[in-house]
Amino acid sequence: MSTWVVFALVAALAAYTVFLFNRLVSLRQMAAEGWSGIDVQLKRRADLVPNLVDTVKGYAAHEKALFAEIARIRSDAIGLDAGNVAGRGQVEGQLSGALSRLLAIAEAYPELKASNNFLELQKSLATVEDEIQMSRRYYNGATRNLNVAVETFPGNLVAGVFGFDKRDFFEIDDDSRANPQIAFNG
Repeated sequence: MSTWVVFALVAALAAYTVFLFNRLVSLRQMAAEGWSGIDVQLKRRADLVPNLVDTVKGYAAHEKALFAEIARIRSDAIGLDAGNVAGRGQVEGQLSGALSRLLAIAEAYPELKASNNFLELQKSLATVEDEIQMSRRYYNGATRNLNVAVETFPGNLVAGVFGFDKRDFFEIDDDSRANPQIAFNG
């Protein structure tokens, strides 16, 4: 009879280990899905940047340093490894700050603010910024759940054996935490 008890305990332990493993896989996939959503929106924003810069360039050609800075930051953002969450947050924060300065320049040019092309680009950028924030909240929530499961007992034992790691949160630098200020005057 004691053999059956030992067998039942081993079977229960194995079943619980499988349950924990599957939960960790599910949480890791949710975090990966969340990051994919952020990545898509960041690429959409990066695709808008050249059009926005070109539109403003036509009115404020003397802002060459800012245009060059935006081009450099955009290039840095596109060139980063997709798994570098912390680095991506830092670069995207810099890009948000530079775009804020670009949009502030546009305020000085009433004919630019009235341009349909500029208004459409502003609207598209506002939509993308909203999508980035929603994706960021989803990703950070999924990452929090994964990190809790990886760090708490007994999940930490299974996570350690099977190589599950904590993920970084997607955080934007404090210097540029605010979204670009997008005003509609049309």
